[in-house]
Order: sequence, then C-alpha cells, then structure tokens
Amino acid sequence: MGKDVWVYAEVKEGKLKKNAFELLSEGRKLADACGGDLAAVLVGNNVGGLVPDLGRYGPDKVYLAEHPDLEIYNGQVYAQIIGEIVGQYQPAIVLFGATAQGRDLSPLVAAKLETGIVSDCTHIFIEDGSLTARRPVYAGKAFADVGFQNSDPQIVQARPNVLEIIENPREPEVISVSVQPQTDAGVRRIELQAAATDRPDLTEAEIIVSGGRGVKSAENFAIIEELADVLGATVGASRSAVDAGWRPQSDQVGQTGKTVTPNLYIACGISGSIQHLAGMASSKYIVAINKDPDAPIFQKADYGIVDDLFKIVPELTKALKEVLKE
Repeated sequence: MGKDVWVYAEVKEGKLKKNAFELLSEGRKLADACGGDLAAVLVGNNVGGLVPDLGRYGPDKVYLAEHPDLEIYNGQVYAQIIGEIVGQYQPAIVLFGATAQGRDLSPLVAAKLETGIVSDCTHIFIEDGSLTARRPVYAGKAFADVGFQNSDPQIVQARPNVLEIIENPREPEVISVSVQPQTDAGVRRIELQAAATDRPDLTEAEIIVSGGRGVKSAENFAIIEELADVLGATVGASRSAVDAGWRPQSDQVGQTGKTVTPNLYIACGISGSIQHLAGMASSKYIVAINKDPDAPIFQKADYGIVDDLFKIVPELTKALKEVLKE
C-alpha cells in the first residue's frame, strides 16, 4: 500500500460540489504528512473541464473516469468504477464527503474493497504516523477518535463545512482511466425530482434559519423564509414542525433528519430536544430565539433572545435589511 491520499470529487449538475475543495485542502495536509501525493478522482461524463477547478486546491494528480453511462449517478456503478481504480493504484487514504451521495457511495466502495471506513467525521489528522478520524458520538455529546487496523486503504467520510478550504494552485497530472461500467447493477434511476428552490442544500448551507413548534403554522414560516432570504440562508425545521406538516421532511434538522454544520444557525421557536441538538450542535455560531428562558436550546446557543419570535424575527429581518443595504 502506498502513501498517497485520494479525494472523491463529487459533481452535481456539471459543477463540483464545495466539499470537493474542502477535502482537497485537508487531503493536501495529510499527503504532506504521509510523504505521498494528493490525487482527486473525477467520475462522470464530459467532466474533464473541471480539472482546473480542482487544481486550485493542491492535487498532484487527477484520475479521470469518463463514460456516457456515468452521466447519471448510480451508487453500484460508481462504486465499481472507484473500487477498480483504487485497487489498481493502491492509495493509502481515500476521502469522501458526508453528503447524500457520499453517504451512499463511500460504504459501497469500502465493502467492495473489504476495508474499514469511519463516517461523519469532523476532524482528520495523522498522529504517531497513523491516520485518526474524530467523529461525534452519543448524539453529539462527546467525540471519539477512531483509528484503523489492517485497513487498506483507509476510508474517511467527512462532514461538509467543517474542513477549512485553502487554495494551493497546481497543475495536476491528468490520468485518464479506461472504464467499462457494469450493466447489471440491479438498480436504475427512473426519475430525479429536484426541490424547487434556489437555496443551498441544508448539509452544505453556511447559514440556516430554522423554525420549530413555536412558529405555530405553515403560513407563519413566511417570516422565517423572509429572514433567510435577507441572509442568503437555507430554511430548516425541527421534527415537530415537519410532523405537523408545516415543512417537508427534506427540511428537517436533527438525529432523524439532516446533520448540519453551518457557520450560523438561527433557531426560532425551537425548544432544543436532544434529537434536534444532535443535528445542529456542531454549528459554528448558534442564535436561539424562544420565549421560554428554560428552553434547552439556550444551553447550546452562543447568543440567546428570550422573547416572542413573532416580535423579534420581523425586527431582526428589518434591521438586517438596513445593515446589508449599506
């Protein structure tokens, strides 16, 4: 097994996802610590034009796997392709993002390679010459440092928005890999129904404004959306708001919804159940608005406002409009 570090560069609608740049930035540090090369794996159809974008973040090489049958993501097919490439070139470490696609793909690749994987990590580092990955446990109440034993390669799945993006421009060597996607994957995609929104996905959003039971109705989420619009944020919701039918399940933040790590999380009318806190406690800054001073959300919040959200949120939206206009 070599010393190289590889990153799976996820593509969506012809563009690289932000987590590819986060992983390359982190991968550069790991590769330098291991004394190996950093490489990106780019899979799809007509994706070669994305190589210069990858080159801004430090890869020495880009393994390019292009084929018309790779136009649409299929976990079984992509896992076959990546597994074959990894098996041929033998990197030491392979990094994936903990996105919807990464959570599907990385364990499939690990299974095909019969190797270990650590998922949902927030920190990756080399300690005493060995790779260690840190991940939340017990609904985010603690962190576990996990190592690898007899695992070649070592596969890590990292949360979006937790790794720093660092530009390190290079002109990577492009290695075109001949691939033949399997035709009997057993799964085929019939239709893709994209959400009718221009907002970033919750798991990748830098700012999230969430509403809970205290919002009281679907119609009242209009004030949450207005604040989100001013901030260029994504709208989230607690499980109680989703269960009440006020927001779609795709908006749910929490242990049974999506785990998010934005720079700013604004919780409006959310009491802060253990399940919800597990999904957003890793946010860089948390602002809570709740009229109950004993709400558990205040124990996690960096800033808290004890007042009626129907009074505070519109005033906050108005004030931000004025500030951001300047």
